[in-house]
Amino acid sequence: MSTGAWIAVVAIAVALAFGLFRMLSDGRFRGTKELHVTHEDHAPEPHAWDAVTDALGETELGARATLVQFSSAFCAPCRATRRILGEVAEIVPGVVHVEIDAEHHLDLVRRLDIMRTPTTLVIDGSGNEIARASGAPRKEQVLSAIPAVNLES
Repeated sequence: MSTGAWIAVVAIAVALAFGLFRMLSDGRFRGTKELHVTHEDHAPEPHAWDAVTDALGETELGARATLVQFSSAFCAPCRATRRILGEVAEIVPGVVHVEIDAEHHLDLVRRLDIMRTPTTLVIDGSGNEIARASGAPRKEQVLSAIPAVNLES
C-alpha cells in the first residue's frame, strides 16, 4: 500500500474515533468542579449565578433549579436545546430556563469557561452550578440533572 493510502486510512480512523467520542459525550450532564473564577481582588467567586446576574442584571433564580443555556445565532442544536429546556421548565415546578447569547456576552462565557454552544448549566436554588452539559441534551438527561427538592418548606 502506498504512503498516501496509509495516510487516508489513518485519517479515516481518527475521524471515526472522534465522531464516536462526540456521539457518546454530547449532551451528557457532568458534575462540575469548583469554578476557578476570580474578581479583581482575586477572591474566588462563590456562585455561578452571581456571574450570570452580573452580566444580565436581575434575573429570576428558580426555587428548584435554573437551566442556563448558552447559545449562538447559527447553532442548529441550540434550537433543539431551547425547545427541550423550555418544555422541562414548563412541566417541572420551580425550574426556570434562561437563554444567553454567547456572542453578546463573551466576558461571561470566559468567566464560566464555556467552550462551545449549546452548553447548559444546571444551577440549584442557592446559585451553585451543580452540573453542565456541552451539546444538545435529551429531555431525560435534563430531568435527571435537576435536583430533588421539597418545595413545600
